[in-house]
Amino acid sequence: MTQRTIGDRIQCLREFRDLTQEQLAQRAGVSVDTIRKLEQGQRHSARITTLRALARALDVELHRLLGQATVTQTLSDDGGLLALRDAIQDINALPGVLADDQIEDPPAADAWVGSVKDATDLYWKGGYSELSGTLPLLLRDGHAVARDATGSAAERVWGQLALAYQLAACLATQAGHPDWAFAAVERQLAAAVRASDPLMEGMGVSTLSWVLLRQGRWEQAQRVAERKADALEPPMRRATPKQLAVYGNLLIAAATPAARRDQRAEAKDLLNLAETAATRSGPVRAYGSAFSLVDVKTQQVNVALAGRDTAEPETAIEVAGTIDVGSISRPVHSAAYRLDVAQARYQTGDGEGALEMLLEVEGDQPEWIRYQTLAAATVREMLEAERRRSTPLRALAGRLGVDPAM
Repeated sequence: MTQRTIGDRIQCLREFRDLTQEQLAQRAGVSVDTIRKLEQGQRHSARITTLRALARALDVELHRLLGQATVTQTLSDDGGLLALRDAIQDINALPGVLADDQIEDPPAADAWVGSVKDATDLYWKGGYSELSGTLPLLLRDGHAVARDATGSAAERVWGQLALAYQLAACLATQAGHPDWAFAAVERQLAAAVRASDPLMEGMGVSTLSWVLLRQGRWEQAQRVAERKADALEPPMRRATPKQLAVYGNLLIAAATPAARRDQRAEAKDLLNLAETAATRSGPVRAYGSAFSLVDVKTQQVNVALAGRDTAEPETAIEVAGTIDVGSISRPVHSAAYRLDVAQARYQTGDGEGALEMLLEVEGDQPEWIRYQTLAAATVREMLEAERRRSTPLRALAGRLGVDPAM
């Protein structure tokens, strides 16, 4: 079966909008030659900033244009992505709706909190199929536990429920469902308020920024994270590690969309502030995430590759040379960093090194990599440029859903 390319999707949407290639180019601010080559199959990818401009000009979400994977690899009898959607978009929580019968005999609070920790670990290990099978029930049980909790115990449960919704937002985003993710962040922020935890609210805004980034809403992604970082900025000399971690994560969240918007100086300033916070805090694991100096440095690599006209792959390679991959605490984070390094290697002319890194990442995270549009885009570029047929590259392309017969 021939798979639809980005060019096919652009042409279909352009014709549906009754636009010529020239009109689309003018609306998007990109070269008409780029659109023509994409639609004719002479090119099979473009910079993410170019694709974002085309998506906006066509009035569609970026993930639709990219054809991002939206299913998990393994089916589950107990849950799955549709069950996750139903748990996030809980109709029983809507005003005026007559709720279904409540869960009888909910788990004990301590046992349920332990399940949230297990789910968080599973997410950072890349076990998306397994997590999609357990997370829907975890959310439903959490509401039942919160219903029965009182006093300080209730605040603790609501805080953990906020973390569960953070996981739901992250999983939905990775699986190509940003609308569900946005709804999950709404529930996360509401639970953080019930927990009376401003730092959890800060992590909720950090998650929101990432969801907006994946939706292609870069200006809003930067703005919400910057504003929350300003509101939560701690006094450096008296700040707790958790305060510094949440503050630093918000700065990192703001830096990424700033770089995507070609605001490189702003992005570097934000990361410099994050680096100062990480130096003072030391490694911190809190609120379902992590923060350390190596987290800031890996983001420096990512930021160096962003931007339509200002990417600095040589800088990315230079910074990567200072990073010990073994010090990255979360497996999925390590995979994302190495994917950036693969892109930087390819952009600096090291196609063999890029392929080696991509295959290494796939070996470590075979499920995770199938959701990564950057991996597919890099492989498309490599296929277009290959001078000799590479069997490992074409095999990887097939596994990532990129048509190797282009």
